[in-house]
Amino acid sequence: MTYILGIESSCDDTSAAVIKNTRVLSNIIANQVVHSSYGGVVPELASRAHQQNIIPVVDVALKEANIQKNQLSAVAFTRGPGLLGSLLVGTSFTKSFAMALDIPIIEVDHLKAHILAHFLNDDDGVNSPKFPFLCLTVSGGHTQIVKVSSPSDMDIIGSTIDDAAGEAFDKSAKIMGLPYPGGPEIDKLAKIGNPKAFKFPKPRIDELNYSFSGLKTSFLYFLRDRLKEDDDFIEKNKADLAASIQSVIIEILLDKLKKAVAQTGITEVAVAGGVSANSGLRNTLQQTADKEGWRLHLPGIKFTTDNAAMIAIAGYFKYLDKEFSSQDVTPYARSKF
Repeated sequence: MTYILGIESSCDDTSAAVIKNTRVLSNIIANQVVHSSYGGVVPELASRAHQQNIIPVVDVALKEANIQKNQLSAVAFTRGPGLLGSLLVGTSFTKSFAMALDIPIIEVDHLKAHILAHFLNDDDGVNSPKFPFLCLTVSGGHTQIVKVSSPSDMDIIGSTIDDAAGEAFDKSAKIMGLPYPGGPEIDKLAKIGNPKAFKFPKPRIDELNYSFSGLKTSFLYFLRDRLKEDDDFIEKNKADLAASIQSVIIEILLDKLKKAVAQTGITEVAVAGGVSANSGLRNTLQQTADKEGWRLHLPGIKFTTDNAAMIAIAGYFKYLDKEFSSQDVTPYARSKF
């Protein structure tokens, strides 16, 4: 049996997980609430919190998995992309921990790990996509369409040229005065709002690429003009505004995804990343899949946000191929994927 310990520290969550082959034995996440008062992640505070959390989190993950550390086959860790200070904590811990146990370390790209989370097996079972498949990866920092031919063979065929979809959600929420993180708040309000109440322009971007900066600017100017007429405009229309901005973001995402399916002929479709927890996106994807004849794969909600189980499964596939890292490996802030 292969036991992989996964370590995730790319942003503000410290996470450790243990898997046995593809089976999740534990997946522990320590959240950092300190950032909520700042309206966003403060890198220095994040790295300090990781230093405080990482040892307790790993300890709990091993205990919940009911294994001893000397049973581990390897340690997989997020090398990037992410906040360098946060990544350094996870990388440094991994090197020391693995060296003490005399087991290999395995570097993992955070974005690839989100995609491979579909191959995790837990109490809810597993419904993994078949290769090749298309994966829409949507998070606060990235929006991509990826053609996945195998765990080690992935090609980005579409990507945002500026802001990501998750950032559009969060910035729109901030403009409306909603608490951080804003994406889930938009989702909650959208459930009771009218998605057709307000119209916002969709960008015209070539090929399979995305752009969300213009939409954010349009939303900002729209509210600025309405607030000149009525100081309470946002409060009076909060649910409709949330539903309308969410609707256009989802339309933008789906327009390109449908185009990618048409161009590649691949109807095996998955979604990954933090924004894949958005209920509006999930519902629209399912409706589209039913209409278009896609075989859709939605990740379990617990595997949508940053977590170490996805790092562990990405590490497991590398372990099978003996793709180990050296002790002089360093993290990277921007994706090399």
